[in-house]
Amino acid sequence: MLCILSGGTGTPKLLTGISGNYGVVVNTGEDLWISGVYVSPDLDTVVYTLAGMVDDSRWYGQKEDTYFCHEMMKALGHTELLRIGDKDRGLKLFRTLLMKKGVPLSQVTQRVLKALTVKVPVFPMSDDKVTTRIHTEREVLTFHEFWVARRAQVAVTGVEYEGIETARPVGEALDLMKESEAILVGPSNPVTSIGPIMGMKAYRNILQKKVVVGISPMVGDAPFSGPTATLMRGLGIETTCVGVARMYQDFLDIFIIHETDSVYKPVLEDMGLTVYVEDILLDSPEKKKALWRVLEGIV
Repeated sequence: MLCILSGGTGTPKLLTGISGNYGVVVNTGEDLWISGVYVSPDLDTVVYTLAGMVDDSRWYGQKEDTYFCHEMMKALGHTELLRIGDKDRGLKLFRTLLMKKGVPLSQVTQRVLKALTVKVPVFPMSDDKVTTRIHTEREVLTFHEFWVARRAQVAVTGVEYEGIETARPVGEALDLMKESEAILVGPSNPVTSIGPIMGMKAYRNILQKKVVVGISPMVGDAPFSGPTATLMRGLGIETTCVGVARMYQDFLDIFIIHETDSVYKPVLEDMGLTVYVEDILLDSPEKKKALWRVLEGIV
């Protein structure tokens, strides 16, 4: 069994090329309420990906969705931070109704997986609320306020995971990590996607005891997607694969970097890491499968 830590874009792309025995623990630090429904963007993207129904043009929402509800509310003067499709909203409403009855997010997720005939175990990192907040020179923003509303065009001065100290890990997710032969840190944003998971002490303690493989989310000084570089710069972290490795240094054993970053291999090896240099751009089914073959050879 392989345990994969995931956010909502880079790692789900990898999941489309994976076969074999694995489970996924997903970041919930970006969860939020929109128009009365509970939105868990990373969790939904992972589930939709495994169900073969993700909108892979955006890596968010369901493919071939419609937006009549969103557009009607907009016409009536109600704005939404995220554009939610009608089928996607239906799933989110289903989750919200159950959660309001006291059903934890992790249990709702199991019902969704069963309904969508997804066999891969998927767990949110916590049933407790953790909110990633981005500190800027003028204000404190949620992730989506920072990324969607402000387009990441603000100077970042810090990042906090509100609620992380008291949040409890999902028991099944903890068991998955404990029982896995290795843990894969996917090529997701290390600050806002992986950061909340490794910020929970119970998970980090296991990471420090396991064989941990990481895939760099960077090529040169640019991320695969999202505001990774902006966030890393704001935290004073080098915006390269070396900077990412340093964020994971107390538990990372093996690191897979892109071919163009081979110049960093000696630095990473001096950090005590085993380094693989591969084409990690997940822009075709062939590349995804090729990277998974590399991973199978490692773990």
